[in-house]
Amino acid sequence: MIRSDWEAVLDHNRAALVRAVRPLTDEQSRRRLVPSLTTPIALIKHCAAAERVWFQRTIGGVEESQCDGYARGDDQSWVVPPEQTLEETIAEYEAAAERSRAIARTAVEGDVFVHYRRGAVSFSWICAHMIEELARHAGHADILVEQILAADRGRCS
Repeated sequence: MIRSDWEAVLDHNRAALVRAVRPLTDEQSRRRLVPSLTTPIALIKHCAAAERVWFQRTIGGVEESQCDGYARGDDQSWVVPPEQTLEETIAEYEAAAERSRAIARTAVEGDVFVHYRRGAVSFSWICAHMIEELARHAGHADILVEQILAADRGRCS
């Protein structure tokens, strides 16, 4: 895959994730339909953390304390403060994604970086991983949003 292709696929998945949650109200976005911490708004928050982990910390070499938000891939990455709205969470995600794009432009295909848990990973591997991560979570968002909207219309079966 050439660089422009993976950039396009990554951006497509970023947009799909955000597009999936846009029809929801703040209250709806926080509804938990599964036992895990997964909610539509939490998917956005978690993916912002993933952007920071892989692009800011791993590729950019930014210290965790200097990242523009939470930058670990643990359960805390799913926690959205009660006062943070869905729009604010989307804006946070979009800012993290924009910073990821800028950092990615500094890397080349053959570059290898050290991830704090996985060890050495190639730039290409990071891009493939983020495509997979975002596509999976966009799919989760699609399903959750469909269930929430259907339930609120009284047509969930």
